[in-house]
Amino acid sequence: MDHPDISLSGISLTAALSVGISVAIAFVLHWIAFAVLTRIVKRSGIDLVLLPAIYQPTRWLVVLLALSAGVQPLTLGPRMEGMWSIGSRMIFALLLGWLIFRVMRGAKAIFEKRADLSVEDNLKARRQHTRVRILYRIAQCIVGFMVIALMLIAIPGVRTVGVTLMASAGIVGLAVGAAAQPALKNLIAGIQMAFSEPIRLDDVVIVEGEWGRIEDITLTFVVVRIWDDRRMVVPVSYFLEKPFQNWTTKTSDLLGTIFLYVDPTADVGRIRAKFVEVVQANQRWDKRVAIVQVTDHRADAMELRGLLSARNAGVAFDLRCEVREAMVDFLRTEMPDALVRGRQLIERRDGFTPISLTTPSGEGG
Repeated sequence: MDHPDISLSGISLTAALSVGISVAIAFVLHWIAFAVLTRIVKRSGIDLVLLPAIYQPTRWLVVLLALSAGVQPLTLGPRMEGMWSIGSRMIFALLLGWLIFRVMRGAKAIFEKRADLSVEDNLKARRQHTRVRILYRIAQCIVGFMVIALMLIAIPGVRTVGVTLMASAGIVGLAVGAAAQPALKNLIAGIQMAFSEPIRLDDVVIVEGEWGRIEDITLTFVVVRIWDDRRMVVPVSYFLEKPFQNWTTKTSDLLGTIFLYVDPTADVGRIRAKFVEVVQANQRWDKRVAIVQVTDHRADAMELRGLLSARNAGVAFDLRCEVREAMVDFLRTEMPDALVRGRQLIERRDGFTPISLTTPSGEGG
């Protein structure tokens, strides 16, 4: 006598067991495939960033495909079949989007690892980091939008409503565009910035009178790390519409200046020789420029400008401070007569020779 299969919600226990075995086999095959691929990649010397990134989404995609194959021969009721059809499509779209996100993240990590920002001349690396980061965020927005659209299309009711609303899409688009004009403006500016490159990551800039470095670039705003560790958040459109200083557009090398104000009778040649000696003895100097020039002359003082060079803005700042300190100490100890002094002339009323008094500038007498 034949025993009928035990049934649960229209699905026989045998069929359910068959589906479970299919899913278990899918888990095992996925694990074996990744183990083999990992060993092959390790032996070939290729970076392992991408494989771990896609492990989880591919596993659940394989499970979904196995589950779909196991359910295919089953006879489901109309309600169960409709729920499975909609649910499987939505889950597939979600898992596919998850997989694409992981692939993009792995590719971004590979590109950023190859472009090393720690090297001395990192202009090319900063350019690559900036483009990869902006394009990655653009791709995130596009993929996210497509995943949501695919999930909604899987629902018949939503699909019908969407077709009905197509006639008024133009008016809705205009209304949304007008309301979100600042966000769209910055979004378009962010896409433009990825290719025009007015700024890059780690660029040294002066924005709104503040000196800092570009710390992060998103699609809508830029984070500038100020020298004292404050953060200035600036809309992306600012860097396309307003003037700002970028000290590292072409190269990180930079010229720095120090100003010395000395007495008009000071020996400029001796001061120049000492300046060059101090700069050459400093390890921060990049051996390009070290010169002193007379840039102004007034009745009470002479302005000397010292030019020096360094490999980047941070080093140039430290070099300027150290050279300035050394030169002031030199003038104070070895050339005190070169310090700026105020002169006063007192005429005697009895007809004798006038008396000339010279005092340090800023002092009375």
